[in-house]
Formats: sequence, C-alpha cells, structure tokens
Amino acid sequence: MTITFSTNIDGFTLPDKERIKKWLTTIVQAQGKYVGTIGYLFCDDEFLLDANRRYLNHDTYTDIITFDYVEGDLISGDIMISVDRVGENAEKFGCTFEDELHRVVVHGVLHLLGQGDKTEREAAEMRKKEEQALMRWQEME
Repeated sequence: MTITFSTNIDGFTLPDKERIKKWLTTIVQAQGKYVGTIGYLFCDDEFLLDANRRYLNHDTYTDIITFDYVEGDLISGDIMISVDRVGENAEKFGCTFEDELHRVVVHGVLHLLGQGDKTEREAAEMRKKEEQALMRWQEME
C-alpha cells in the first residue's frame, strides 16, 4: 500500500499528508477494495495541459487527470492535479483552496474506484460521493 505525493511547483507543499493517506485509504476500503500504488503529482496549468494533449488528445485545461492502473480489487493509478485550476475553482465555487484541493484529491480516487463523470447522471453521483468523502474528512479532525 503506497500513496505518494510529489510536485514540480516551487513553494507548493501539501499539508496533512499522513491524514490524507489515511482518509483515502478509508474511502478505498469502504468499497471493499485495497490501496495498491497511487501517485499524485501536483503541477501547474501548462504542465497538465501538455499531459492532456499528449496522453488524452484533449486541448483543454483541466483540474485533474487520472491514469487508471486498477487490477481487480487493488486500486492503483497516477493522478495529476493542476494547483492553478484548484485555486481558480476555489474562487469560483466560494470555498477555500484547501477544501477544493481535498475535493479534487478524492475525485481522482473515486475515478479509480470506477465512478465516472461524463454524463449528467454520473457527474451528479460523483458530486454526491465527493461530499460524502469530504464529510468523512471532517470527521477525522
């Protein structure tokens, strides 16, 4: 079981890393699954745009890209998050940077657990699961 966090942005540090690892592990285990290797990379808009173009043939900015390496009940993947996008979304949605960051962090794990967000129905279910996960985060304080 390994959850790692890295960044290519000078000055960015992720607070509460151990608590986040514990939180994500509880989310995975609540689905009857196991944490394999999950790697997070926190980057800027341009880096993620380049990855979006290169790997997904999408020419748009995004807050997250999830690469799924799940095998059966072993949840593994690489998750890239644009810190720039998280900041803009926090302003747009009227929440703190940290709250939006937590939402996006768990969003990636929910994708690895099989939750899509392409249709309106899937997106609504994703939001519901994000909210449930964020409540669990608050309970861990």
